Amino acid sequence: MSHEKPRIGLVGSQGSYGRWLRRFFEDRMGLHVVGRDPSGDTVLTERALIEAVDVLIFCAPIRQTPTVIRHYAKQAAGIGRAQLWMDITSIKVAPVTAMLASHAEVVGLHPMSAAPKSPTLRGRAMVVCEARLDAWRPWLERFLAATEAECVRADADRHDRVMALVQGMVHATHMAQGAVLRDLAPAVGGLDGIRPFSSVGYELDNAVTRRILASNPTIYQDIQFENPYVEPMLERLATHMGALCRLVSRGDDAAREELRKKLLDESRAYVGDQALAEGSYAFERLGYLLADLHEPRYISVFLPLDKPGSLRALLSVFEERDINLDSIHSSRSAEGELLFRIGVDRHCDIAKLSDAMVAIESERIGRVVDAADTNRP
Repeated sequence: MSHEKPRIGLVGSQGSYGRWLRRFFEDRMGLHVVGRDPSGDTVLTERALIEAVDVLIFCAPIRQTPTVIRHYAKQAAGIGRAQLWMDITSIKVAPVTAMLASHAEVVGLHPMSAAPKSPTLRGRAMVVCEARLDAWRPWLERFLAATEAECVRADADRHDRVMALVQGMVHATHMAQGAVLRDLAPAVGGLDGIRPFSSVGYELDNAVTRRILASNPTIYQDIQFENPYVEPMLERLATHMGALCRLVSRGDDAAREELRKKLLDESRAYVGDQALAEGSYAFERLGYLLADLHEPRYISVFLPLDKPGSLRALLSVFEERDINLDSIHSSRSAEGELLFRIGVDRHCDIAKLSDAMVAIESERIGRVVDAADTNRP
């Protein structure tokens, strides 16, 4: 057993985070990884996997994770004493408690995003719940540093209390919005009929709702059902929504004043002036971003050479042709390629823009992967 080059075992290796972790450990940290998936790859038995690794990570579905961990703890029968066990789950108390039944050191992890297309978790938060940690601490810190995540330390119970708000409340609200749209949107022309009327707030909420509906429903189902702090949160949410409905139904001046007091003024005082100003500024920035992304004339370019000067070479193509740029944003494609989406002045010379796109590829600066309203050659 080595804390410098430990052997990594993944339970749930075929899931999205299992696949991402395999690539991360192999490509980023140069470690040997073996895996077993409860519904897929079963080349190794549970006992054989435990005996083959130093660090064991559980990436199973939320509802199954505690049961899977308890089964592995029983299979380990004491041999995991020198190991580190971790889980990647949106709920922490149940899996951490299950891991503590083993003899291994125990840490619960919760990356606060879907498995990224990028090689690290840079710019994303990850909750770290240390439950029993000693000899493996130096390696854990190296691993966390390598992920480049913004790590937040918390005990498992606090994590679950917070997630009832950060995940449970947000998901519940948007699932309910999806159901309301399903019920009422057909009467006003459906979603396509609503789109031209979109506000920034509606568009942002709609993006979250669609993201939830497009993702694995089991995840959102389990977050509601498996976290014991979600039900009291939902009761409180329903109380406030019910009160709002009753006030609007009354419709008198007293009801308006009560709405303002209970749902606006008291909450505004709780949030505080500085946070309100920061939130307003963030909302404005997102509004500008959405406006940029709605500009009709743009090109998206992949830069294969990730080195200083690559972006400058790309921008010089437009400068040399006197093409004014309205915006530039980076994102990643479904394949994980870093793209630059360049919004172009809608009044620019189309012939010059067409020549610029040819130059980007012929001079091997990058590859144009998408374009709109450009008469792309």
